[in-house]
Amino acid sequence: MAGIPPVQGESRAMQYNAETPEAYLALLEDDWRRSRLLELRELLLGHGLEECIRYKMLAYRLGDEVIFQLNAQKNYVSLYVGEIAKVDPHKVILKVASHGKGCIRFGKSTVLEGSGGAEFVDRAVELARKGVYLGC
Repeated sequence: MAGIPPVQGESRAMQYNAETPEAYLALLEDDWRRSRLLELRELLLGHGLEECIRYKMLAYRLGDEVIFQLNAQKNYVSLYVGEIAKVDPHKVILKVASHGKGCIRFGKSTVLEGSGGAEFVDRAVELARKGVYLGC
């Protein structure tokens, strides 16, 4: 399924002009970013989250609340999570992955296993199921 190619905005974020998750995936180049994104996508869908598009990115909802957003950037794959400190207040889960206040960045050499990313997702979903607002 061919689609409109990604557009580079004023920020460093890549934006994909897709209206469905399938269209988004069809726009991705077949490189390491696609592989990393699909690995993270499988993890998120494994938690029973509903996939949709929000702000030109893949988004994952639990009920009406978006818990995560996922996007392939130029140099990494971003997993947006709202406030990381709400999920990992003592900074013990994320060990290898680069991260900011609300985004975990998975680069070419960062693998999910061993990065703390899977444990972080598990904890975030657990908190969201308890009604904790994570702010994504």
